[in-house]
Amino acid sequence: PEQATDVIHGYTIANDVTARDLQKSDVQFTRAKGFDSFCPLGPWIETDLDPDDFAKGRRVQTHLNGDVVQDGTTADLIFDIPTLIAHVSSVMTLLPGDLILTGTPAGVGPMEVGDEVEVSIEGLGSLTNPVAAR
Repeated sequence: PEQATDVIHGYTIANDVTARDLQKSDVQFTRAKGFDSFCPLGPWIETDLDPDDFAKGRRVQTHLNGDVVQDGTTADLIFDIPTLIAHVSSVMTLLPGDLILTGTPAGVGPMEVGDEVEVSIEGLGSLTNPVAAR
C-alpha cells in the first residue's frame, strides 16, 4: 500500500450500471454489467487530487430525476485507495489506463427508461446520463 499512490494517474466518476434481472437469472455479473453504455465515465480525469483527501472524505451523491438517492463520502470506503490498489495488483497486473471502481454508497435502486442519473463527487464534478432501453 505504501507505493500504491505512485501509480495513480487520476480520479474520475463512474456510473456502474447493472441489469439486476440478468444478474439474478444468471447468478453472474458479466452479462449483467456488460452492455454497451453500462459504465459511463467522466466528466474528465482529475490528475491534481491528493489521495489523502479521499481518506478524509469527499462527498459522493447520486440523483435520480433530481432526487437524492445516494449520499455518502469517500471516507465511508471499506478499504482506502492504497489498500484497494495493493490488493488488486496482487492478483492481476495493472497497466496504464486501467481503472479500479471503489464501490457505491447505500441506496442502489432501480432505474427506468427515461430516467436521468447524475453522479457527483466533490472536487471531481458531475456525470449525468439518461437511461435508455437496452
